[in-house]
Amino acid sequence: MAMQVGNSGEDEEEFNNTINTTPMVDVMLVLLIIFMITVPVITQTIKLELPKETNIPLMTKPENITIAVNRDGEVFWGVERLPDIEALVARLKVEAVKEPQPEVHIRGDQDVRYESVGRVVVACQRAGIFKVGFITEPPAPGGS
Repeated sequence: MAMQVGNSGEDEEEFNNTINTTPMVDVMLVLLIIFMITVPVITQTIKLELPKETNIPLMTKPENITIAVNRDGEVFWGVERLPDIEALVARLKVEAVKEPQPEVHIRGDQDVRYESVGRVVVACQRAGIFKVGFITEPPAPGGS
């Protein structure tokens, strides 16, 4: 005569500790279909002919100031060599009070030390010039 104290496991339901992702996948597929249908409707635009890109390298106005710095750090106003930075500041102060204020275009040699070009930028700041630009050589067509 045998007596059974506990369940043998035949009638007991097994505990399922995994997440059922099937409903989530169903919802995501429905959302994907909705987005695929509505996006083409949203992106409809008016037929326009947009302007074409044009790249004008430099349109220098006569009132713009061109300052060049050669590889030795010498500063030139146009083609005239300036003796020092103080002379540059003095000439820039005269130009800074003009209305409209001219732009300063700095042309630095590719081998010049950054310090030399930095002095010209600081001189422009000291004189009160608002617009300072750097002139570069456009890349050769078809690569370098």
